[in-house]
Order: sequence, then structure tokens, then C-alpha cells
Amino acid sequence: MTSPASRRRAATPARAASEVSEVVELLEVLWGRGRDAASPAPVSSAQLRVLYIIERDEGINLRGLGALMGAAPSSVSRLCDRLQAVGFVERGTSRASRRELELRLTPGGRRFLAELRARREEALTAAIAAMSPAARGALVEGLAGFRKALKPPALERNRS
Repeated sequence: MTSPASRRRAATPARAASEVSEVVELLEVLWGRGRDAASPAPVSSAQLRVLYIIERDEGINLRGLGALMGAAPSSVSRLCDRLQAVGFVERGTSRASRRELELRLTPGGRRFLAELRARREEALTAAIAAMSPAARGALVEGLAGFRKALKPPALERNRS
């Protein structure tokens, strides 16, 4: 019988990636439930990504949003149309150029994101609370290492 510590040391990158992939799939299901429960208006994954970007880059224009999403301007415009229709996004004239439109979250959009995050955090807290203290410690340590590996300098080193 092997100890948890020796199993962690023996995990290959491929096995760890497989485990992470399975957890990501479970999180996608959990995230979808939270997204659907947080609003009477269903929000797609792409629309949610738009909300996150606008929240982070308040006042971004459609061209900038499209560049960040890697999407065609017409697709981004349709996503914003739908989000505007449900009251989560508003378009306004740019302060820099009257020919451009800025995108901003409405109070309803901010409320939606706050409720979504709260529901997701509740679900994660319940799952993590069911873990042993040792498993929680390993999770925190593993996630810290994973997050560090995802930072741009580490990603650039791994490409070489």
C-alpha cells in the first residue's frame, strides 16, 4: 500500500493532466448550474466570457473585445446585443472618440456576476469541506503550483 505522499510524487504529468481534465469537466457542470440558477435569462459560456472581460476592462470597445476573444466583430456584436437585451451590458459613446462605443456592465450585470460567484463559491466550499484536512492541504499546495506554472514567464519557458 502506498502513502498519499508517495502517490503524489509518482504522478506523471500525463496522469496529473488527466485528473485535472476530469475536475475541469466537473467544474464546467457545476459552473453551468450556477450560471443557470443566478439569472432567469440563460447566459452562454461565450456571453459569460464577455461579461468577465467587460468587468475587467470597463469601457472596452467592440474591436478590443473581439481581439481579446479572438472573435469576428459581427459575432462579438451579437453577443453584446443579447447581453444588452437581458440588461447586463450597456453601450455608450466613448469619451475618447464619439465614433466609438464603450461597453459597460449594468448594475444588473454586476449583480449577476456577484450572485454567480457566490453560488459557485458555496458549491466549492461544500465539496472542499468534505475533504480531509490533509487532502485540502494537498489541494491548496497543488493549486498554488499550478497557478504559478500558468503565469506567463513559466508558460514561455515551457514552450522552449
